[in-house]
Amino acid sequence: MNLRSIEIACPDAAGAARFLTEIWGLAPAEVRGATHYLRGSGSYPYLIAIAESDTPFVRSTTFTCTRERLASLAAGIAQAGLDARPVTSEDPGGGEGLIVELAEGELFRFLADSGEVAPIDGDDLPVKLTHCVFNAIDAEATGHLVEAALGFRVSDRTKGMVFVRCNESHHSTAFARAGIASLNHIAFEMRDTDAVMRGIGRLRDHGMVPAWGPGRHGPGSNVFAYFIAPFGGVVEFSTAVEKVPDDYPVGAPKDWTWPEGRIDQWGISDRDNAALRVAEERFRFRRDWEPAPLNPWMGAIA
Repeated sequence: MNLRSIEIACPDAAGAARFLTEIWGLAPAEVRGATHYLRGSGSYPYLIAIAESDTPFVRSTTFTCTRERLASLAAGIAQAGLDARPVTSEDPGGGEGLIVELAEGELFRFLADSGEVAPIDGDDLPVKLTHCVFNAIDAEATGHLVEAALGFRVSDRTKGMVFVRCNESHHSTAFARAGIASLNHIAFEMRDTDAVMRGIGRLRDHGMVPAWGPGRHGPGSNVFAYFIAPFGGVVEFSTAVEKVPDDYPVGAPKDWTWPEGRIDQWGISDRDNAALRVAEERFRFRRDWEPAPLNPWMGAIA
C-alpha cells in the first residue's frame, strides 16, 4: 500500500495551484472543471487536487493498494463499525475501491487498479507525497483505530505525535495530539537534501521564510522545512524518511527528547508556533457523502 494524494478544497483554488506550481515546485497535471490536479516527477498522476470552495476543508486522502488488500480492508472496516462505501475514482488515474470515515471525520480513500503516468525530469520537483499529518482530538485512540481497522502500524509515539506507517516508510501519516480535528500539514518528498535546501532558497526569493526548519526530525529521521502557504495550509519539503522493518520497536515519548532549547536532531531550527497553530486549524474535515450499508458491497470488494 502507498500514500498517493490528498484532495483539498479552498477559496481561490486557481491561486493555490499557481503558488504550488510557480513557486513551490509542483507541475500542473490537469484541470477538470474548477479542480486543479498537480503532480510531481514520479509516476503518480497527481499528488494534490485543489477544488474551489467557499471554505477550506480536506476532501480525502488517497492510498493505492491491491484488490487483495481491499478485501482485508473491507473486513477490518466492517469489524470496526466505521462508515464506508464503495467508490469509483473520477480523478486522474481512476481506480476503484472504498472510502472510509475515521472517528474524527478524516476520509481515507483506498483505490485498486489506479493508473500511473510516465515520470518527468526535474531535480527540484517533488517526487511524491511522503506523508500527510492530521491533528486529532484523541491521537492515541486514532492510532489504535487505524491499526485495528486498516492494518496500519504505529511506528513511534512522541509527546506531540503518533506516527503511523502503511508500508516500510516510517510514516505515511501521523496524528498530532492537538485537541482538534484538522489537517496538520502536507509533506512533499524531494529528491535529496540539496533539493530541500534549494526549495527553501526559491521561497526566500519570493519573500517567504520557513515557519519551522530547516532541520532533521527524530522519528523518521527526515530532513524538513515547513512553510505556511498563501492558501492557508502548511506544506513541507522533506526527504529521506527512514525505512523500517516489520519488527521495528515502537518508540515512546521518553525515547524522543532533545536537550533544552533544541527541537530537532541538528539543533538549528526555529519554530513559529503561533502562526503554525492558526494554519493547522484551517483545513477541517467535511463529509460530502452518505455511507452505504456495509454488507451489500463486502462481497463485491472481496
